[in-house]
Amino acid sequence: ANMNKIGLFFGTETGTTRLVAKKLHKKLGEDICDKPLNVNRIAPADMLKYDALILGTPSYGEGNIPGKGASGCFEPNWEEFLAQFDGPPDLRGKRVAFFGLGAQERYPERFCGSLLALYTVFKGWGAEIVGDWPVDGYTFTHSPAAPEGRFVGLVIDQRTQSLLTDARIDAWLARIKPLLLEKIEAAA
Repeated sequence: ANMNKIGLFFGTETGTTRLVAKKLHKKLGEDICDKPLNVNRIAPADMLKYDALILGTPSYGEGNIPGKGASGCFEPNWEEFLAQFDGPPDLRGKRVAFFGLGAQERYPERFCGSLLALYTVFKGWGAEIVGDWPVDGYTFTHSPAAPEGRFVGLVIDQRTQSLLTDARIDAWLARIKPLLLEKIEAAA
């Protein structure tokens, strides 16, 4: 991997977030985006070498960062990865887009909550966040991931709206791809 590509990282429990990460990678292409990596297999340095990042998470618990602790995941996830940092890294100068998986029919009152938790961490570390997403077309009562009426990243519901996934990914990538490429070209 090198600085002149987009880094793509995900946490997953059932494999759905991995599936979406693979779709994103395939659509972006190997030339500009490195192979998606599970955060339970990497160290912080593997992520920090990129200036442009796409980060994905499932949603577990009450909108916790997914992991074996509060969320009760079976495998290490974002919680364990973030615990590896020695204090907060300085992410100023990095541009990050998020995607989150959620189930709007099953959890209408906290749809895609973990997305906000992850977003909040990276924003707090100084990263520039791009790629917010409209709430139109989803049915839910409340989503922590839409604090100001828009989701903080792309939201995918493979359980009830899998037929919309490809179109949503395409529309989102059309918006974030130029912004992420701009970051890479600036570093080159």
